[in-house]
Amino acid sequence: MTFDIDGNEVTVFTTRPDTLFGATYMVLAPEHALVSSITSAEQKDAVEAYIKACANKSDLERGDLNKDKSGIFTGAYATNPVNGEQVPVWIADYVMMGYGTGAIMAVPAHDERDYEFATKYDIPIKQVVIPSSISTDEALKIMGANAFRGDYLILHKDGGLESNSLDGNGIAVNSGFLDGMKTKDAKKATIKWLLDNKKGTFKTNFKLRDWLFSRQRYWGEPFPVLWENGQHRVLDESELPLLQPEMEDFKPTGDPRGPLVKATDWIQYSETAERETNTMPQWAGSCWYYLRYCDPNNSERFISKEAENYWGGEDAAVDLYVGGTEHAVLHLLYARFWHKVLHDLGHLTTKEPFKKLVNQGLILGEDGQKMSKSIGNVVNPDEVVELYGADSLRLYEMFMGPLTQVKPWQMKGVEGVSRFLGKVWRAVFTQNQAGQWTLSEKVVTEEPTDKALLKVVHETIKKVGEDIDSMSFNTAISQMMICTNAFTKADKIPVSLLVDFLKVLNPFAPHITEEINKQLGNDTLLSEQFWPKFIEEFLIESEIQIVVQVNGKVRAKLLVNKDASKEEVEALAKADASVQSHTDGLTIRKVIVVPGRLVNIVAN
Repeated sequence: MTFDIDGNEVTVFTTRPDTLFGATYMVLAPEHALVSSITSAEQKDAVEAYIKACANKSDLERGDLNKDKSGIFTGAYATNPVNGEQVPVWIADYVMMGYGTGAIMAVPAHDERDYEFATKYDIPIKQVVIPSSISTDEALKIMGANAFRGDYLILHKDGGLESNSLDGNGIAVNSGFLDGMKTKDAKKATIKWLLDNKKGTFKTNFKLRDWLFSRQRYWGEPFPVLWENGQHRVLDESELPLLQPEMEDFKPTGDPRGPLVKATDWIQYSETAERETNTMPQWAGSCWYYLRYCDPNNSERFISKEAENYWGGEDAAVDLYVGGTEHAVLHLLYARFWHKVLHDLGHLTTKEPFKKLVNQGLILGEDGQKMSKSIGNVVNPDEVVELYGADSLRLYEMFMGPLTQVKPWQMKGVEGVSRFLGKVWRAVFTQNQAGQWTLSEKVVTEEPTDKALLKVVHETIKKVGEDIDSMSFNTAISQMMICTNAFTKADKIPVSLLVDFLKVLNPFAPHITEEINKQLGNDTLLSEQFWPKFIEEFLIESEIQIVVQVNGKVRAKLLVNKDASKEEVEALAKADASVQSHTDGLTIRKVIVVPGRLVNIVAN
């Protein structure tokens, strides 16, 4: 949008056009071209002295490290385009030409930096947004007479007297035609007004910044750059990729050029040219490694069209990205930038790198705090593996709880899953008197006929497959524990069912399952076999358990056909040996059958 300063149009960029009515001053960068021409005679000497002082500060000192904002009034005024009000024009060190247009509209009621500046220099503060949960009338009632600074309401976020600026969304107030609108609607209305009155336009700005790209260390990609006669040039494409030189000593030297400076033969490209000794940061490679993984041996391209089409989807190259929230700003942002550049250059067909993101939850120490060496609550995975094995470690991490939740580490939990894996082993093997493990006699090669066992195995295949897709690993493990209990109780364990179970457990505990599979006489690794398919027929409940009571006490539990009639259920209950032992010598007075649940026999 444009502000007028003595006939000069100054463009400012804002993400909150709805707060334009709250702009009570304007700030230019000290280096702005208009400063000298708009400064009044009375302020000239003070402004020039301030500009000179700012010239001796770095961007860092003026930006992130600048805790005490400073500035000076130019003596000029700008016209607010939306209401025609005259607002003072200042210059300040925290506004720089390298960011935006070098000019900002300051809305101190809704920006912390502007608020600090306004309170320091006693500049009016006009609130133009209130929380949507509180109406203007309610706010006036809560705040009382002391709620005003000048003519404007200053409402704190918690409903108390303002001690800081309100920077969130809400309802527009003190904003003319915007009053009463929600922030989202007020933004649209302001943009439309600015467009209609030729006072501004809207656009999307992208900002990508890294503090430092080059590194002074051995690891990392060397820059394919040569220095010759004080000028630099890039290597010819035929000389790529450029690899680090083999070095026995790559420790820091104190030389700002980095440890590669010691590789003198490598540095000397020719009699007149030397290689760049800085290296790229690790994210220069990690931003596109997912593409190279799909075609690692291609010496012509980083990924062929065929490999991209085979591995990638229509919308994105990667179906699922699992990572911690600490990667959200850095890796995801830069990888997306890298990917889009490669797409725009015609090297990729997909516009986006990642289709779906899942952030796993943080694992805390046993004390419930974030793991830290200084606190002493860090868990060393090597020690866990030494005590319980790698499978137990893997399995426990997945069994702790939902993947996305924050969870505390508990060594007792590792012991628990270790016992579960022991139970899997003992379901298949027995230990003789010599301490040797041999295949259990329960494990048979015959076709499975036990309906209950068939049902639980196929339920497990179905649930584990679905839970892996939804990344609900903890519930998948719970189901496999149920299946293991069924194997333990079964009179016979058909090898075909056992191998299917091992296949679904294999991604969770690969070592023990592959060992059991080998002991069963199978040469093909489980990880190289097809995932088992569940059969719907075996999932159907054909039998149900009925509780039989005699005079209110449970005396038997029967498996009966789910479609059995009341008469059939009653006959089966009366025929049960345990029931008969409790009714011998008694007269059955009454039999109550609750379909699908129980039979209660009253006898005396």
